[in-house]
Amino acid sequence: MKTLTALKKVVLLTLVAAFSLSCSDDDNPVLFKVQDNIVGIASVNSDLSSLVAALQRADLVETLNGSEKFTVFAPTNEAFSKFLSDNGFASLDDVPADVLKQVLLNHVISGDLKSSGLTKGYGKTLATEASTQSNLSIYINTASGVNLNGVSDVVTADIDATNGVIHIVDAVIGLPTVVDFALADNTFSILVSALTRSDLTFDYVTTLSTPNGTAPAPFTVFAPTNDAFVSLLSELGASSLDDIDEPTLKATLDLHAVAGANVLASNLTDNMTVATLGGDITANVTGGATLTDSNGRVSMIVVTDVQAANGVIHVIDKVVLPKLPENIVSKAYNTPELSILYAALQAADGDLANVLSGEGPFTVLAPTNDAFAAFLTDNNFAALGDVPTDVLAQVLLNHVIDGSVMSTDLVAAGSGYTSTMATGAGDNKMSIFYNTSSGVQFNGISTVSTADVEATNGVVHIVDKVIGLPTVVDHALANPSFSNLVAALGAADGDLVNVLSGAGPFTVLAPDDAAFATFLNGTPLANVPTDALSNILLNHVLSGVTMSTDLVTAGAGYTSTNATGPGMSNLSLYYNTDNGVVFNGVSTVAAADVVASNGIIHAVDAVIGIPTVVTFAVADPNFSTLVTALTTLTPTTDFPAVLSRTEGMNGDGINPNFTVFAPTNAAFDALASIPEEAALTQVLLHHVIGGANVTSGDLTPNGDTVAASLQGDNITVTLPATGDNIADITDGAGNSDIGIVAVDVQAGNGVIHVVNKVLLPSN
Repeated sequence: MKTLTALKKVVLLTLVAAFSLSCSDDDNPVLFKVQDNIVGIASVNSDLSSLVAALQRADLVETLNGSEKFTVFAPTNEAFSKFLSDNGFASLDDVPADVLKQVLLNHVISGDLKSSGLTKGYGKTLATEASTQSNLSIYINTASGVNLNGVSDVVTADIDATNGVIHIVDAVIGLPTVVDFALADNTFSILVSALTRSDLTFDYVTTLSTPNGTAPAPFTVFAPTNDAFVSLLSELGASSLDDIDEPTLKATLDLHAVAGANVLASNLTDNMTVATLGGDITANVTGGATLTDSNGRVSMIVVTDVQAANGVIHVIDKVVLPKLPENIVSKAYNTPELSILYAALQAADGDLANVLSGEGPFTVLAPTNDAFAAFLTDNNFAALGDVPTDVLAQVLLNHVIDGSVMSTDLVAAGSGYTSTMATGAGDNKMSIFYNTSSGVQFNGISTVSTADVEATNGVVHIVDKVIGLPTVVDHALANPSFSNLVAALGAADGDLVNVLSGAGPFTVLAPDDAAFATFLNGTPLANVPTDALSNILLNHVLSGVTMSTDLVTAGAGYTSTNATGPGMSNLSLYYNTDNGVVFNGVSTVAAADVVASNGIIHAVDAVIGIPTVVTFAVADPNFSTLVTALTTLTPTTDFPAVLSRTEGMNGDGINPNFTVFAPTNAAFDALASIPEEAALTQVLLHHVIGGANVTSGDLTPNGDTVAASLQGDNITVTLPATGDNIADITDGAGNSDIGIVAVDVQAGNGVIHVVNKVLLPSN
């Protein structure tokens, strides 16, 4: 490669010679003054003489002699010879001047681009397309050296000139067709394979190589990338292009070309019908240029205006398809009354249009345009675009059921719950309630207007309302089996409807109507004190999300409800899963895991009243021996009646509350024998403190808490405890090896602490 310094020396000598020649013979003036600009440097390079001659003939010398900076890819003499031979020209003089000018301009890029600044991709030359005068593109490939349009390699780079830079190339870069760019850019290798498949009944390569000015040129080509074809094969379940039959492949390729028009990106508009060789597709530009095919599939235009001499290419990320058997999304696209649903699927997070174009099967409850309009108004949104995209996605997914569910399936079931694909409390799938007593209705608000619209990947039921994300209250309102519960929530103190419509999350044990009827036993709901009613209802509400599987895994134990007992302590709730899921020994789960946006509902078959200490003793099988002692073994004393007294359950002090130290079955088993009734009665009374609800928080932190039992002897509770005990107890007989092993089982009339040994009085 010649250096700039060497070139300058040659130029200087040439200038001297030229000057001498001009002075000695006025009849032989030089054609132009040799300078250090692009033309001057080319004129002194013997390997570029054909280029210089071509520039003179095309009247481009003055253009490249100016002060504007250019990058010139300069073909060698050998390159020009081959160009003339390949195109049937005997000499440069045989090339039409206008054609030669465009070919030369196709070697010129505005600006000063050194080889280090050239990157893989498209640039623009000074050549133009005839119908639009848009500058032609040039494809630069730097994977191995610098290659241009797949035909010409740079052999000498970075020859500096005062007005730019020259790169010498080994081939003339002809005016590219759209086919030339597809061949040059390996991004389109699969497209080329498709266009050249041997069984095609149409010669795409020859047609798309038609020169401008001859029908059907110019062309507008929407060129899918290799990735677009790979995605298509996956979408169609095909392993290669060979799996696609010829008619389908041809119909598909036809949809990617427009004949007779060089449509630039700036000419595209929203809802523009684009007439391709294979039929109409729709262009849009808002939010980015896209194409939508007759199946509702959307292709993004990712690169625009790759300009060839006979047309323009726009690169797309998804293959456009002819009309296929309709999937759920294409059904929406082709159904006018579902146009807003289709737009919502495109706008929402999660690429829902692609999800619902997948294999499925899905059941989609499709709201009409009127339904969406009402939804937007009801939620104070001016337009679909105002709905947060993550919220929109969840609302839409709440209309999607996994599997194919026909209306006849729903009618046969009558009513019940199933799950949607929306995410509810605890990241569980949202529940939806269906009822077919009067048509097919979902969540009590949305009715099917057109059922069983079958698609290739499922079924669509058109509905008249958007189904919002339900709260636990919404689910209660939707299910007629909970009408008494809804009435009670409305009647109770504390505005429980609004409370349970809040953020939560809540777990609600929902008594059905039969359960309420049994609980009321003929008493009108209006006659139940509203404060008592509120506390009873809150005794069915747990904070947080508790699924039935959580309870079954645990087996049995205690949790807390939102109801309150003495000292405003939250009431305890005992659950046992030995035979179903049973609460407080009285109420069994009839339908589990109804998932709402703010919680979980378990339908139960009995109202769970405010528990007494006796309730827990009876419910918990760990206290079965204690219950026997309190009943069968001490018939003279009605312990259950005494310990079930509820006068003090409102905390008004009318009747003392109880603190009960409850021995486990193992504690009784450790006795040599259970005493006779008289002695046993005293022993049992020694486990109860009257007039106080002593919780673990009431104990002296570092010392003794002393209280008299109903038997009369003191019980001393000591902190800190020894071993695994929560606290130590010294009974009336002086035994100090007794431990409290569980605390604060809170009832409405007192509190239970579990002990590991039976307490004995002094006598």
